[in-house]
Amino acid sequence: MAVELCLLLLLLFCGSTISEVQPIYKPPPGTLDFGFVPAKTYDTGAYHEPGAIGILFKIVHAFLYLVQPNTFPQDLIRKLAQQQFGNTQGDYQKPENVVLTLQAIYYEIGFIVSAALGLLFILLLPLVGLCFCMCRCCDNCGGEMHQRQKKNADCQRSCFATFLFVASLIISVGVLCAYAANQHLTNQVRGAKKLVNSNFKDLKIFLNDTPAQIDYLVSQYNTTKDKALSDLNNVGPVLGSRVQEQLGKEVRPALDAALTMAGAIRETKEALENVSVSVEVLQEGTERLHANLTEVKMHLSNTLNDSACSAAQAASTCNIIRNSLAQLNINANFSGLPGVSSQLAKINDVLKIDLSSLVQKGYAAFNDTPDLVVNQTRNILSDIKSVLESIGSNITTFTRALPVQKILADLMVHLTQSEAYVQDYFPLVEQYDFYRWLGCLILCCMLVLILVFYYLGLLCGTCGYDKHASPTTRGCISNTGGNFLMAGVGFSFLFSWVLMIVVVLTFVTGGNVEKLVCEPFEDKNLFKVLDTPYLLNKHWKNYLAGVIFKNPNVNLTFEKVYSDCKENKGIYTSLHLEHLFNINELLNISMYTEDVALKIEHIQINLSKIILLDEIGKENLLNFSSSGIDGIDFSAYLTEINKSVTKVDLLSFANDLEARADQLPKGALENALKGHANNIRMIHNQQVVPLEQAMKYVKARSTLNQSIRLLKRTSSELMVKVKNVISAVNAAQDLINNNASQVIVQETKKYMDTIIGYFEQYTEWVKESISMEVAACKPIANVIDTAVDIFLCSYIADSVNTFWFGLGGSSIFLIPAIIFAVKLSKYYRRMDTEDVYDDTENGNNGYHKENLYGIHNPVFTSSVEQW
Repeated sequence: MAVELCLLLLLLFCGSTISEVQPIYKPPPGTLDFGFVPAKTYDTGAYHEPGAIGILFKIVHAFLYLVQPNTFPQDLIRKLAQQQFGNTQGDYQKPENVVLTLQAIYYEIGFIVSAALGLLFILLLPLVGLCFCMCRCCDNCGGEMHQRQKKNADCQRSCFATFLFVASLIISVGVLCAYAANQHLTNQVRGAKKLVNSNFKDLKIFLNDTPAQIDYLVSQYNTTKDKALSDLNNVGPVLGSRVQEQLGKEVRPALDAALTMAGAIRETKEALENVSVSVEVLQEGTERLHANLTEVKMHLSNTLNDSACSAAQAASTCNIIRNSLAQLNINANFSGLPGVSSQLAKINDVLKIDLSSLVQKGYAAFNDTPDLVVNQTRNILSDIKSVLESIGSNITTFTRALPVQKILADLMVHLTQSEAYVQDYFPLVEQYDFYRWLGCLILCCMLVLILVFYYLGLLCGTCGYDKHASPTTRGCISNTGGNFLMAGVGFSFLFSWVLMIVVVLTFVTGGNVEKLVCEPFEDKNLFKVLDTPYLLNKHWKNYLAGVIFKNPNVNLTFEKVYSDCKENKGIYTSLHLEHLFNINELLNISMYTEDVALKIEHIQINLSKIILLDEIGKENLLNFSSSGIDGIDFSAYLTEINKSVTKVDLLSFANDLEARADQLPKGALENALKGHANNIRMIHNQQVVPLEQAMKYVKARSTLNQSIRLLKRTSSELMVKVKNVISAVNAAQDLINNNASQVIVQETKKYMDTIIGYFEQYTEWVKESISMEVAACKPIANVIDTAVDIFLCSYIADSVNTFWFGLGGSSIFLIPAIIFAVKLSKYYRRMDTEDVYDDTENGNNGYHKENLYGIHNPVFTSSVEQW
């Protein structure tokens, strides 16, 4: 059944897997989301928690470790399994066989010694009991119904009673342990049916869920196909944008530079116009000021030429004033600046052609690259889509051609039959377990019967004992207690050897199962033994591989299969089914991907229709470079702009003039000079101050300054800049016309690798899913765990070991209980004779002198029946 199951899962896997494609270039394609492979949860929890009785199990495990502290003998078991015994008489005498036997004895020495002690118990205790009975019948060994009195009789009686009570308690604890283990095993057997049904249910889920998982893997090819078709349908945004992005690294900077130059032309025109207007405004203000200052200077000069200035007192002052008249003039003369009308006229001619519009046409033509790609790849893309559809059709057709349902039905029939067989025989198992439970209960009842006699003997003897009564006059209750004790002794001799036989058999069997099966199964050493080459079959190196693949050289081990299934990996990975069925050879779609790659490589895109900038635009740029703005005398403009309005501060000049007039004699000359000073102040207030502070002139001066500096920056190496722009545009155009094919081929290859990358993702996902999720073999590991770890070890071995541990401990403590019971019964039973002594000699009733001999006293003679 296991082989058929493996073959089924293998065939299912093959129907859903595509072969690995070795990529030439592996770009980072978009990540595809295939979702999660549908998987149901298994119900079986292959773990057993024993509960409170687990403490007893641990104590038994510790005891077994004391008995057998050696590690699991892997090498010894391998050699014993491979060695041939019993074929001839001399096989056992071979040196190697003798050595193996001695090694086995050494390993089992703890069990052998313990079993030997048990056998000694079985042989000696009945024999001792027989001899003890015969001895007592002869009035020996305590059989004589006569008790000698001692000083420490009360102390001895108390000690014997205490020791017997302690021994009885220990025996009681052992009986309880044995009963608990017996009941635990029965309870687990009754509840095992649910665990068995859970395992069968998981196996059915395992079979029923696998086809759905395979169908899901096959259906997820549509995710890959849809993503590939999406990229094909969007070949413009995908491939066209990639081509555009690569070409744009040179095209866009060139067009941006041309567009920047078109903006510079417009800025140049505005700057020239601002220069012309600002110079006119400033010329108007400075010319009117110049005329007024000239008039004032002329009138002042006429005044100084008056005869009054010839007088001795006024001559020096008039000369000083006359010498300062040269300062009374304007400083910034904008009238002498060269005009820019010729440059402005040329710029206006350049702007008759809209260079920005020409550049925008180049942008538009370049941005149409995705549409060109779509139009020129329409026929090829339809062929590629047909190939993708055929791949999906072939996968679906092949999957449906596999006899999946038939194999599944056969396996389900076998599984159902197995389940029915287990269900039919489970009542029989429960019936036999009842017989076992009843037998173990009888064994416990044997000890309980002995304990009842002991406890009744202690109870009656202790309660009925009268220390003032003589041995021959003891009460009925005390005598009955002694009889109970002797009855317990008798049943101890009758039952102990039977109990010990059961203890020895279960100890040897259960102990070795724990040490040789359960413990090595837990640490997987048992699997290592099973995986020993040529162990289970002398012709096969790997037994499991030989059974499944008929090829024992395949490295397939029990340990690896169990570990993988324990981790819930897929059965394809766990059983290495690739050695039985090569999925890469079954569904090799490399031919399809190669066809797709070939068709994509034949994509040819012609971008020669893209014109970035025509000859008119280039000629326009050259005209701009020869507009003459680089011939403007920018330093002259900047010099005049930075000058003050007048050569001297008119207010200071007027104040100085008035001060010198005060130095002259009173008269017409003084008054005339003061009048001129007032006129100068008036000119300053009415003309100079507006030129310096009025918004009109301030703005004109600022605009002129900014415009001149802008023109200076623009004209700096203007011819070189224009030529560089034209060269960049020509280089970008040359790239599109002559070298775009290389870029297209490169980006087409990346585009092709992206499409194929989707298939690679699908392939890797299928492999990962098959390895870890599809047909996860956790139920198989659960079946093994249920059979070995739970049923054999946790249910049976632990319970059996705890049973013999409790029963054996109780049986061993029967020996001290027998001794103390026999000793104690002498103090409880009514004696036939007693020691009698003279009162005057002894000083009391004559019962406590152990150095005197007693004589027969017929008065106190009792007719108590001797046991």
